[in-house]
Amino acid sequence: MSKFTETIKKELYEMIPPTLFFFVALHIVALIRALMAKGSGIPLSTTASVAIAALILGKSVLLADMLPMINRFPDRPLIYNVTWKTLIYLAMAGLIHYVERLIDFARQAGGLIAGNEKLLAEMVWPHFWAIQVLLLVLIVMYCTIDEMVRVIGKEKIVRMFFGPMPLPSS
Repeated sequence: MSKFTETIKKELYEMIPPTLFFFVALHIVALIRALMAKGSGIPLSTTASVAIAALILGKSVLLADMLPMINRFPDRPLIYNVTWKTLIYLAMAGLIHYVERLIDFARQAGGLIAGNEKLLAEMVWPHFWAIQVLLLVLIVMYCTIDEMVRVIGKEKIVRMFFGPMPLPSS
């Protein structure tokens, strides 16, 4: 197997945990949005759009983890890195959430500036902030689990969670 193929395989394997986490988390967010928007005529996310968003977030997390600034406190108690990463990921999630709404409103209004004005005037802000709070909780969970795996090790976490894995037969 070539080095390129091995690198791609390793990248895809590393993308699985964050992508699965965000796939489930974004479906929870979509369900909450659907329940809040019931009867309002607001178009709802589809599984395909949630899957694409989860893939983008999964890859984004891996890219962010490569940045030296993301793991600022490797030798401090885990709460430092959990808090730091949560703030960064939450800021990005808030921006993405706002831009996602902005695109919808810009299509309706016929332009980005008009769409932003319409968004600011018509957006149901308690719904926006409710989703942000939900995202905060989900991102804190993700960052906490990610830091625990970083410190304890993936193999040990898998054994702790699922029990001893059977030995491969020779």
